[in-house]
Amino acid sequence: MPLPFLTADRAFDEAADTALPFDDRDQWRRPYRPGPYRVGAAALMLLLASYVLFAAVIIAVAGDTTAASVCGVLAVLIIAAALRLLRMGAWVSARGLRQVSFFKTLTAPWDTVVATRTVQQPVRWLGLPRTVQGQALVLVRKDRRGEQTALLTSANGDFLGRTTAFDRAADSIEVWTEEYRPQR
Repeated sequence: MPLPFLTADRAFDEAADTALPFDDRDQWRRPYRPGPYRVGAAALMLLLASYVLFAAVIIAVAGDTTAASVCGVLAVLIIAAALRLLRMGAWVSARGLRQVSFFKTLTAPWDTVVATRTVQQPVRWLGLPRTVQGQALVLVRKDRRGEQTALLTSANGDFLGRTTAFDRAADSIEVWTEEYRPQR
């Protein structure tokens, strides 16, 4: 059975001689796989949603449709949160660079991007307030007066304990930047 969510890694493994191995570059894509912590958290949320849906069915059979609808809405919200958690990360296309967080999405067209580079700095551990020393891929935009935005960190849910995967993803995004950013 094919697993389409693994195509990003397969494309990079099969096309090691090209820096941008995708044919359709207008489509938004994440140039790395979601990490085990992010996938595990989403799986636990989906497990919780299945229990809440089962409770909604039992409550509906018992005859309380109002409570069953509340449980159903809660299950839908949990499922939506799990899917949004899986979509978080840095996405690239020929149109720009997109950072998807849990509550907002920021898109930087390539003509506003000055540079992307990897720097050593304190980074948030799994998105929590605690910081640890690590690497971050930062985006410098000209419309934000040189303000640096961290796109990826070596201590987030995608790359904690996977330094090789962080280096590969950062290199891939830097190659996309060099390919599509207007030369000055």
